[in-house]
Amino acid sequence: MSKIRLCVIFGGQSPEHSVSCLSAASVLRNLNVEKYKISTIGITKKGEWFLYSGKYDKIENGEWIKDKKHLKKAIISPSSKDKSIIVFEEEKYRKIKLDIVFPVLHGEYGEDGTIQGLLEMSGIKYVGMGVLSSANGMDKAFSKLVFQSAGIPQADWVVVTADDIKNMDAVVKKVEDKLGYPCFVKPASTGSSVGVGKAKNRDELILSLENASKFGRKILIEENIDGHEVECSVLGNENVSASTVGEIIPEVEFYDFNAKYKTGTTKLQIPAEIGNDKIEEIREYAKKAFIALDGQGLSRVDFFVRYKDNSVVLNEINTLPGFTNISMYPKLWEAVGKKYNVLLDELIELGLKRVK
Repeated sequence: MSKIRLCVIFGGQSPEHSVSCLSAASVLRNLNVEKYKISTIGITKKGEWFLYSGKYDKIENGEWIKDKKHLKKAIISPSSKDKSIIVFEEEKYRKIKLDIVFPVLHGEYGEDGTIQGLLEMSGIKYVGMGVLSSANGMDKAFSKLVFQSAGIPQADWVVVTADDIKNMDAVVKKVEDKLGYPCFVKPASTGSSVGVGKAKNRDELILSLENASKFGRKILIEENIDGHEVECSVLGNENVSASTVGEIIPEVEFYDFNAKYKTGTTKLQIPAEIGNDKIEEIREYAKKAFIALDGQGLSRVDFFVRYKDNSVVLNEINTLPGFTNISMYPKLWEAVGKKYNVLLDELIELGLKRVK
């Protein structure tokens, strides 16, 4: 039986470039080389595409781009006739035929429907959400509206734009009147807590709004939820399944980018110690959120469980969650008996079966 021709794409132009490299290295190390014929494309922070054939360690530490011996300029052909990587070699080019792409890309140009659109044009199957689901899932303001229509409880919110904050006094008053302090300020379309700030007063709100505006035009401000921070992994196309629920226990004030990936100041409790009934409620809400976005493939859905009344509140959905060795998505499945390599096989199979 011939091998499945798989391309893993990593890097990208978003602020989550380094996280993508960590995730991709972990994925590549766990793929079954007897089952897959693997090609690897790296995208630089400037948006250059290269076929990379070097060691996975260099992807992980970011040194791959300096490994000129193992780099060749390459693109995914937009022609549905090709279904190929086009590799440029001096004045010639060659094609590498593909069956499926695993875009291990987080954030802008990877998780927002853009590369999914390219792959749709190319006629190449891929792992994960489709174009519209990815775009809506990436934009926290839009996904709020989707989940609201599905009847899923959420934190209250305000949406403003970078243009709005030119009249900062009006924005501050709107936030104070509706949400009060503390509140969380987030760029609407980043992940991994990039650009997220917690504001306890007016001065911190202004600083957080100014910082968030550096990462995109639209900004989401949410009420503070005092509760357990829990996550649930979802897997499937038509038949959707949910993992157990895990709890994030940061040893800093909130679960920001550094706590997630740099400082190691976070503990994971799997399963979360919130009671079986609450775990089942969250699992059902996670599947409901995934289905509301017309999901296919995978997502991680994040919630709060309020301390005061034990009620569940949806935080956000991540349509291409982290796959590092400390990432919650694979760890939650591992906790219910699905090993990392088996999970990858299932995701690739779901991608091969995905329909528009």
